[in-house]
Parts: sequence; structure tokens; C-alpha cells
Amino acid sequence: MFVFKAGVVGAGAVGGEIAQVIAAADVPVVLKDVDQAFVDAGLARARQVTERQVAKLVEREKLTAEAGRAQVEQTLGLIVGTTSYDGFGDVDLVIEAVPERIEIKHAVFAELDAVTPGHAVLASNTSRLSITEIGDATGRPDKVVGLHFFPPAAAIRLVEVVEGEDTSADTVQAAAGFAQAIRKQPIRCAECPGFVVNRILTAAASEVWRHQDETGAEPEGLDEHITQAAGMAVGPFRAAEQTGLDTVVAMTRDLRDAYGDRFWVHRGMEAGVERGDPGAKSGGGPTDAPEGVDPRLAERFDLKALVEACLVLEEGVAGMRDIDLGMMLGAGMVPGPFARADRRGLGDVLAALERAEVDWGERFEPPLILRRLVAQGRLGPASGQGFYPYPQPEAGYEEAPVKLERRGEIAILWLDNPPANSLAPAVIEALERAWGEVDGSARAAIVASPNPALFCAGADIKAFTRMDEADARDMVDRAHALFRSWERSRTMTIAAVNGLALGGGCELAMACDVRLAGHSASFGQPEIGLGIIPGFGGTQRLPRLVGPAKALEMNTTGEPMAAGEAFEYGLVNRVEADHELFDAALGWAHRFAGQAPVALERIKRVSHAGDLDEGIEAEKRAFLEAFTSEDAREGISAFLDKRAPKFKGS
Repeated sequence: MFVFKAGVVGAGAVGGEIAQVIAAADVPVVLKDVDQAFVDAGLARARQVTERQVAKLVEREKLTAEAGRAQVEQTLGLIVGTTSYDGFGDVDLVIEAVPERIEIKHAVFAELDAVTPGHAVLASNTSRLSITEIGDATGRPDKVVGLHFFPPAAAIRLVEVVEGEDTSADTVQAAAGFAQAIRKQPIRCAECPGFVVNRILTAAASEVWRHQDETGAEPEGLDEHITQAAGMAVGPFRAAEQTGLDTVVAMTRDLRDAYGDRFWVHRGMEAGVERGDPGAKSGGGPTDAPEGVDPRLAERFDLKALVEACLVLEEGVAGMRDIDLGMMLGAGMVPGPFARADRRGLGDVLAALERAEVDWGERFEPPLILRRLVAQGRLGPASGQGFYPYPQPEAGYEEAPVKLERRGEIAILWLDNPPANSLAPAVIEALERAWGEVDGSARAAIVASPNPALFCAGADIKAFTRMDEADARDMVDRAHALFRSWERSRTMTIAAVNGLALGGGCELAMACDVRLAGHSASFGQPEIGLGIIPGFGGTQRLPRLVGPAKALEMNTTGEPMAAGEAFEYGLVNRVEADHELFDAALGWAHRFAGQAPVALERIKRVSHAGDLDEGIEAEKRAFLEAFTSEDAREGISAFLDKRAPKFKGS
């Protein structure tokens, strides 16, 4: 589904910021509230945010002052304020941002159900209410989804895409795609109290709030301790203020009711909210508490975050990558709880939790998944794997953009070209080098990424600006020769796709014999947005895997597909839990290592017989024609400038 026009219901600061984010991505948006004063406040907030963003571009000399003023008016011109639903008859997606009361949301969604087209997605910005219950107010609960922005919505990149019990997979994908289109990072989760970030952050903050209630320590001092010792961007009291203390208290009560005493409702906040003074942060603890902070408090904060993150993972609410990404972008916890535990060492973390369980009770009970990983010997970077896998490259490959590791008859080619693992010419050369050492000698080769957020985001777009036609021809010739070598070799190749596999990354995965996807993986061919076409086999291998109709859709719209959909269409062989993906790839590799090499090679050659080579030659010619067009220059420039392209068909 495509979003050509959006709506926001509920103005004020939050609605105004959401509308501004949408308009800044060149999508027209209607901003509605029941009172013109609220609408005006939302429009004023949108102007304030836009002017601040443009001022930074002018300051960095990305725009002239005159162009900056024009940009402000262009963005704001895409936002129409209203107190009626007159402009909602042609919207494709609506985001509700009204107060967190279920009766208000029911009324709004019932109204939206009647005034929007049947295909429109109805999204709620709720941070704590049930998406399923909200959807009950409509005749299309399959089209109801959570799109939870984090305040301030214009600044924080994260959006939680929350799936209710009735939400369809197409709706989830449409919501995630829209979030990416407005330059936000979506993470997907099932509904539960607090969803992902607020649930984990509140669990960790509960230790600080409990400590403050019991000792009377100054909130500012506790915030400073947590930001410094636990490496957080902002302390729990400051984070609660940003969210709204009334919301935090209500959410913590929900979490306590759902999960028990590991969630602590701060007495001072609770009392302040009840007496109409939501700015109150402290109170309820002894007034003569000793100065200083328990030195173990930061560790308790970290351990509680990990315990809750493990429970979210074990319950199937969200995948490991999405949890860590959400905590980094939404809570300022860098690295996220799983990567943080790996860095410390899982054996040490388990021992610390066992001590904490003795000292502070069952809220520190070591999670099942952690005990399993330690029993497997997956202890972190030193062992090659913890929650995440870690390269242990051969000598000479330590700094290479493609690292080679051998485990007996199995080779691992690690794509390690930060920040996006882009397939720059140097990376293709590094792949050639590593493959040359394992082709025919290793029984199986795994292509994997040590970047927890992505597999490969595609070709190096900046490198395109330095290429002429001859350079582009050499790049595609070398990539195709390499990938065809994989398909003809007796060495079986396995792509372990842990995150984004876009453009050249998707094409690289398709050139492998087996594709395994983590729960958080997604696949796409977005080259059309740059005014070019797939150049590494996307027009040839994709239709052979997913069928010509779906391939044509993906190549001409640029829309990605999630791991589950990729499995349904045959693009991937299996979908695995994020933390089990690499082990699953090793299992496939060991199975192939026991098969007859000659037979494997013949099976692969016969399976890839036909007109693939002719199709690849046609694709290469078409890629060069598109690559040298004016539209390609415009598309690449627009991508690098972070603006919408203006294609002219030349």
C-alpha cells in the first residue's frame, strides 16, 4: 500500500510534530482537532520545528537563506489544519494522537472508520493502550495498527509498529514502510503493556525509583549517576518528564498489574499526579538519607533492563535486533541490552544476576535464554558468539571489509564495511579475494554480517557519483562474475540475513544457494527511487524465486518485504529467531559439508541452467543505460541531499 496523503487527529505539540515529520517527507497531511486553538497550536509547533531544521541546513551552508525560507513555506504548505473531517475522504493513512483514554480513542476511531476510504490504515500513537481494543471500535480491525512516536517526534528517529491481534501482515508492512518513507526507523512488536522500549526502560527505571523512595536521594543526582555509570543518554527522572509523569505513572501501574512487583510505581510521582502537580519527582522516602548513591544501582539498572529485554524476546513480542535498536534510538541505551551483555561477557552477567537475585529477589531471576547461551558456550565476543555472532578472522583479514573465518570445512565471509556494509568496488574486490581462497576447498561458505542492525544496505551510492559508464560496467561485470561463480561452485553458499538486505544486498543474498532470514530481516530492490535499475541480478534472480508478478512489483515500486512475507514467496528458505540465525546457518553448513561435493556441484549447475546468463547480459545493458541517464543523476543527488527526486524521463 502506498501513502500519498495522510491525516493526523489530535493537534497540539505532539500532533503538530507528527504532521511536520510527514510533511517534511513531501507527503500532504491534514491536521485535525476539535478546537481551532489546538489546531493553531499544532501548526505553530510544526512551523517552529521546520524553521529550526532549516536553520541548521542554512548554517551548514546546505541551503541559502532564501532557499531556506522557501523550504519552510513548502513544508508548511503541505499541512492543512481543520476542525472537521472534510479532508479525510482521500487519505491513505491516519495517525491518531488524542489523550490516552480508551473512550476518546474509541470515539475517534469510530469516526475515522466512517470518513476514510476502506483501504486506509488507521494508526494510533498510543504508548500504552491495547491496539486490539482500539480496533474493536471499527469495522476494519485488520487495518488498525500502532505507530508509536517517541517525544519529541521530530527529533527521535524511532517508531514502534505495534501489531494487534487482528492487525493484518499487510497493514504492519504498510505502517513500517510509511515510517521509513518519513525517515523514521520502525521496529515491529506485538502488543503488550508498555510495548518494547517503555516496558524495558520502566523495568530498569523501577530500580532507581525504588531506591529514591527508600533513601530520599536527590533525583538529579540519581539521573547523573545513571547517565554516567550506565551510559544512558538521559536519566530515568528526566526521561519521565519528557514523556509526561501522568503517562509514566499510568503506564507503570499497568505494567505492575500485568507483571508484578518488578515494576515500581514511584511514590513521589504518583502523589504529584494525584494532587494535580505532575512536576513532582521526589517524596515518600526518608529525609535524612545519607549522601551518595548505592554504587550497585547502575548495575541493577543494567541487569533489570537485560532481564526485561530477555522476557520480551522469550514472549515473542519482538526480535532481538528490534529490541536493541529500539532501546538505542528510543531510550538512549547505547549499546542496547543484548549487545551490552555480550560486551560484558554472558558468564559474568549470569553470575551478577545470580548474586542480585539473592540480594534483591526474584525480579533479578536469570532469564532462560541467558542460561541456555551460557550452557552452549556462547559467552560473547571472545567465544565468537553471544547473543550476536562475532568474527574471528584469519591473519591478514583483521581490517578487511570482508573478513574470512574458517571453522573446519566451513568458511564464513563477514561483510564488515561500516556503516551500511555497502557494496563499494573495494568490497566486491574483497569478496573476490576471500572467495578465491575458499572456492572448492571449503565445503560450505556462510555470508554474514557482524552489524546487528543490517546485512547489506546495497551499493555505495556515494561511489556512484565518481563513476563513469566504464567504471559502472566494470563494477557490474565483476559482481556478476563473482555471483555466477558462487552458483557454479561445489562450495555451497548460505546467506544469513540478519537485518536489512536492500538493493545489492538483496541481490547478493539471492546469488547464494540458501537464504536464511532473521525475524527482523527485510528484503527490497529500491533502485527505482534513484532512477536506475537493479544491476547485480535483481531483474533475473528475483522473478525466478518469487515469481514474475511479485518481482515486477518489488522492482518497480521499491517496496521492501519483511522476513515472513519473503518466506511465503520463496525468497528465503527459513525464518529464524534473530539470536538463533547464525547457529541455524552453521547447522545448514554442517549438513552440506557431509554431502557429496561432485553431486552438489552438478545439482547447482543443472539447477541454474537456462537463459540466466542471457538475462544477466540484458540486465547489464539496461543498467548502464539507466545509470548514465539524467534521471539517475537526479535520483542519486536527491538521495545524498535527502530530498525527493524530480525525474524528467531523460
